[in-house]
Amino acid sequence: MAGSALELRLGFVTERFGDGMMKGSSFVGSPELGSGSSSRFGLDMANLRESTMDFELRRAREKLEKEQKDRKEKAKLRLEREKRAKQEAARQREAIEAAQRSRRIDAMEVQIKAEQQLEESIFAGRGISFNRVLEAVPFEGSGDKIKLPPSCFNELSEQGAFDKGPLHFQLSATHQDHGSTLGSTHAGVLEFTADEGSVGIPPHIWNNLYSKQDPSTPLIDIKYVWLSKGTYAKLQSQELGFSDIPNHKAVLETTLRQHATLSQDDILTVKHGVLIFHLHVLELKPSSSVSVLETDIEVDIMGPDSLPEKTTQHVLKPLAFGKSESGIINEGEYAYYKFSIHDDMWQSITCGDVEIEVTLNSEANGDIDLYLSKHPLLFPNTHQHGWSSHDMGSKCLVLGSKDHTLGPGSYSVGIYGFKGTTKYHVSVTIKETSKSNIGQQPVSASAHGLTSTVDTVECGNCKHYIPMRTIALHEAYCRRHNVVCQHTGCGVVLRTEEVKNHVHCGKCGLAFHVTELEKHMKVFHEPLLCPCGVVLEKTEMVQHQSSECVLRLVTCRFCGDMVEAGSLAVDVRDRLRGLSEHESLCGSRTAPCDSCGRAVMLKEMEIHQVAVHQKS
Repeated sequence: MAGSALELRLGFVTERFGDGMMKGSSFVGSPELGSGSSSRFGLDMANLRESTMDFELRRAREKLEKEQKDRKEKAKLRLEREKRAKQEAARQREAIEAAQRSRRIDAMEVQIKAEQQLEESIFAGRGISFNRVLEAVPFEGSGDKIKLPPSCFNELSEQGAFDKGPLHFQLSATHQDHGSTLGSTHAGVLEFTADEGSVGIPPHIWNNLYSKQDPSTPLIDIKYVWLSKGTYAKLQSQELGFSDIPNHKAVLETTLRQHATLSQDDILTVKHGVLIFHLHVLELKPSSSVSVLETDIEVDIMGPDSLPEKTTQHVLKPLAFGKSESGIINEGEYAYYKFSIHDDMWQSITCGDVEIEVTLNSEANGDIDLYLSKHPLLFPNTHQHGWSSHDMGSKCLVLGSKDHTLGPGSYSVGIYGFKGTTKYHVSVTIKETSKSNIGQQPVSASAHGLTSTVDTVECGNCKHYIPMRTIALHEAYCRRHNVVCQHTGCGVVLRTEEVKNHVHCGKCGLAFHVTELEKHMKVFHEPLLCPCGVVLEKTEMVQHQSSECVLRLVTCRFCGDMVEAGSLAVDVRDRLRGLSEHESLCGSRTAPCDSCGRAVMLKEMEIHQVAVHQKS
């Protein structure tokens, strides 16, 4: 670099003094320049060398400064990298220590939890520790009693669980992948006959554990617990009409008789005939899970919070006296209403002062039928009812004191869509009976002593007694315009234009308008199949299903539930009492006598009261 600078500088000097340099000899020896020019040239060369040295020193200083700056920056970067590396190493050490500390804490928590669970299990089981995880296998059954494998019997027996009273278990559905709990409830035990590694689960338990989804491989954690006896339960029906069931608390008691436990938030299924109700357990006392064996429980039952948008079973709508209700009914469907006759009203009916009138009017071209029944028959139909009307057009049923099946209580009104879609109006009213003397009705002339020998004579066509002075004129007119029905037992006098519309049923002989015969034949003479296999016409079918069919629903005199009548009892003494097969078994349950406290079978309680306590 210095040499290059010197060359450049010299080149400048050469250019500046080029003319003289080119004339070297003449320049050196020129007398015009002399010694002064030589000294000036030497001075310029000295200045040139000094400038070159300054330039080299400056360049060297700048290079040194740049190198020093680079070394400082590199050192700074190295320090920062070392600092970051130390910080990262420190963080890693802290993370490792935190993970190790967390594992130690988790292990300690697991150990503590296991010890607590063992202590709680022993405490809940009152000294008995039993815990199994088994695969759930559904089976058809009622109630909440499960089936356990025989090995569970041996384990429980070795710990003396059977000496501590009824067995109760807490059931928790666990997720197969991560072991989380899906649902929990409680149950009793039915028997120890399940396969090893599995547990039999009835529908009640299955629906409460797996209400949202059915697992592919259901696992259930089963733990023995001791439950206190329940004293109070608050239930809420999810459907309308549960309170309409006659003696519905007795029906609930019958259902609970198949259960050993109740758990809060469980759904209890109650069946009454063809009706199914789901009761949500809202509250229990003294704890959230109780035993219902051999205990008296106070029960409060609430209706649903909101009306269901659509229901698959019939509902009784209230029908107030003197107020009409309207609706639309499709062919083949039923609509039901209810009303009640209280004691004061019944007293007026028995005195003959008032009558109950049920009226059904239709607006459209369709046809509807009217059915009426007294509870416990909630939903009257073509097979089962107490009263019915199949007239064309408007229909009316009048219930009075002469009707021996009438009495105080609740009644159901059934409206059946016989043909087409029909808009209807139904009402129930209280009508005062007529105050006129009974028997004051129009009578024939013969009732007043007028005979053919006096001044009247019988018309040969219509069989009416006509004054003798007009008999010829009457018979001439009567034979031209009136026709007497020749059907046996009829004798109705018809206008000649009405004859073609007057017909008789070929089976029962009743007279109808020709437009009514088709419906009469279909309703009263079309064969009906009973669920028990008997085929009868309507009139015989109503009698059969009300008193003869083994599948008819009757109210048990002991439990109050609607059950199938079944056949007569096997025990001869029960048959003499008129007990059905169900009542024979249900009446074998014992209850303490109100007088002496002795446990007596329900079916023998009356005999016990008479024989021991002389109560009639």
